[in-house]
Formats: sequence, C-alpha cells, structure tokens
Amino acid sequence: QAVQDFKLEQPQDKVEVAVGQTITLNCTTKNISFPGPVKWLKGWGSGNETIYDQTGTFPRVTRAVSESDTDFTIHIRDAQPEDAGTYYCVKFRRSLDGDKVFQHGKGTVVSLQGSALVPSIVAAAVVLFLLLLGFFIALCVYRRKRRSKAESQCLAGPAAMGSFSPIPLLCCAGTTSTPSKVLDADTSHLPSQQSSKEDNDIHYADLQPLPAAQRHGRSPGAACSEYASVVVAAK
Repeated sequence: QAVQDFKLEQPQDKVEVAVGQTITLNCTTKNISFPGPVKWLKGWGSGNETIYDQTGTFPRVTRAVSESDTDFTIHIRDAQPEDAGTYYCVKFRRSLDGDKVFQHGKGTVVSLQGSALVPSIVAAAVVLFLLLLGFFIALCVYRRKRRSKAESQCLAGPAAMGSFSPIPLLCCAGTTSTPSKVLDADTSHLPSQQSSKEDNDIHYADLQPLPAAQRHGRSPGAACSEYASVVVAAK
C-alpha cells in the first residue's frame, strides 16, 4: 500500500538560464515509506550521468532544503553550455539485487541563453586581435623600411654633390685703405703665380654669385654649392 501511494512530482518542463547563473530543478515526493535513494540524472538510458546523489559529493550542486525527506529540489551554480540537456528526478527502490528505478519524473529540459553565442564572440575577438596585430607589425616594418631608405639617401647625398659643377663667384677684394675690385672667379679663383704687393695687402674678400648670364659650363639641374675657399698671402 505504501508503494502504491508513493508520488514523485517534477513540475518543470523547461528551464532557461544565462551562462554563469544558477539552474534550479524542482522535485518533491510524498508517502515515502520504503528504502531507496532519490537521485538526479542527466539524460536517460545507458548514457545517463548522475548529477546529484544523496551519498555523493558534487561541488556545484546543492540541495534547496538540506536533509529533507520530501523536497529534493537542487541548485546547479555557475551554469555552463555543457549543462544543457534533460534532467530526471528518480526514486530508486532498494532490493537484494541493488537499487532499482522505481519512479521518475517527466524530465526537465535545460537550455542556456547565449550558449552558442559566447564561443562565437570569443572566436571573433581572437580573429580581430590577430588581424590588428598583423596590421601593426606590417605598419612597423613599412615605416622602418622608409626610415632606412631615407637615411641611405642622406648618406649618399654629400658624396653625390662632389660631381656638381662649382658656382662661379664674384670676388670683391680690397683693403681698408683702398677700394675693392671685382675679380671674375672663372679666371681669378686661383692665386696668381706672381706675387705682388697688392696681393699682400688684401684684408678681406667678399664672395657673391655671378649673374645668371655669366655662368658657364654648369650642367642643367646641378645644385648650387655654398662653399668657397679664399687664399690670402701672409705678411
């Protein structure tokens, strides 16, 4: 009679929670007067998994009412995508051959919100990070190549200037007591072989570029030189 009066109620058809939240599964019994444990199983058949047993240890699973003989509601904390599935509250009857299934609930389907979305977001974030990293490395390599090219051009510049034609200059020479005279740099840029008193009296020399019409022998596009040398005879 006690066996016939026994009732197990599992009222929830579906439970939906977000990842990281707590899953609550309700199960109550009435008129228990024969030995045998109550367990929670995930799945049914040979491939089921024991989620809660009165004699086992389950770190993420706790009873809603500890030590109760009629309320077997459980809480599964920190829900993960792999927790999705169908859960059954099962009453076992103890016998000489071991515990046998006596009665079970209709099953509660547990689903998790965003369980498929979270891995996709993580994968997209990883791909975006790799793309940004690749772009940053490519940009650094490009800028380094440009800097190296610019430095090599600067080093080659002074050597190339040695092939430029000199700029003809006007040399205005004189002393503090005599007016200056204009010397054509094309013919007078070198000191004369015959030393004269006038050469020895030179105190200063002003160098000025020749007018455009007087420039001879300059190659087109040659850069202007800003260097000139002055030789003054020592007294």
